[in-house]
Amino acid sequence: MIQLSKADYEKIIVHAKEHLPEEACGLIAGTKEGDVKKIEKVYLLTNIDHTNEHFSMDPKEQLAAVKDMRANGYTPLGNWHSHPESPARPSEEDKRLAYDPTVNYLILSLMNPEEPVIKAFDIDKDRNVTVEEISII
Repeated sequence: MIQLSKADYEKIIVHAKEHLPEEACGLIAGTKEGDVKKIEKVYLLTNIDHTNEHFSMDPKEQLAAVKDMRANGYTPLGNWHSHPESPARPSEEDKRLAYDPTVNYLILSLMNPEEPVIKAFDIDKDRNVTVEEISII
């Protein structure tokens, strides 16, 4: 179970819409208690590929985010990115690039910008995908 505040959910949506038609991306960090992962901070990063089909996070921004996580005692929980024109599910490229099976991958679909859909996934080392429950609180 992943808990995401309504404010952070809205923050992701605004950032993703501002970068249409490109994919937007970022990192998530927070706390883990048992099976519950609470997102305490959402990092909005730059997609240096500037395309609507994939993303690469700006390395300097990634490093700054990781330093901020450490300074605040947060655990890295994963990343998020948007799909401007496709559903909220991992593409084959998303699965191939999912190097860390211990984190979650959040995908925001903006196929219908008026009704965004966010979903969370676990992707294991064999590239098997499991939907993780996400609760917006």
